[in-house]
Amino acid sequence: MADWRANILDDDAALRPLLRSTRRVAVLGMKTEAQASQAAFYVPQYLAGQGVEVVPVPVYYPEVQEILGRRVYRSLAAVPGDIDLVDVFRRPRDVPGHLDDLLAKRPRAVWLQLGIRHDAVAEQLARAGIQVVQDRCLMVDWRRLVSG
Repeated sequence: MADWRANILDDDAALRPLLRSTRRVAVLGMKTEAQASQAAFYVPQYLAGQGVEVVPVPVYYPEVQEILGRRVYRSLAAVPGDIDLVDVFRRPRDVPGHLDDLLAKRPRAVWLQLGIRHDAVAEQLARAGIQVVQDRCLMVDWRRLVSG
């Protein structure tokens, strides 16, 4: 794409088609059922309830084999098949550590959850042709733009 900035999505007109075409979401930093009150669990749980295929990619919990009845993967690169969107639940300072994994997997889009922003990583992803959303809640926008 000539202008990478077109891959930085921040308005409803851009988010609506992205979300409506999203069927498979890998959740980087997903929590387990034991942390059900945390967004990194209940947001993907909500998406699964909406018919989205959720692929758990937790950073911690090495003993966990499944979350929400789905197999756990330890990296995005290990996930078989294509990923429409990677939903990121990591502190901003931890996001750069996942850049190589994100670029290797080449999802259609990367969504940094509410409170998470990393402009340098977003630019690198956008320059690679990956759409990027920062500092927004996927569940809130899904409810508003898809199910609402």
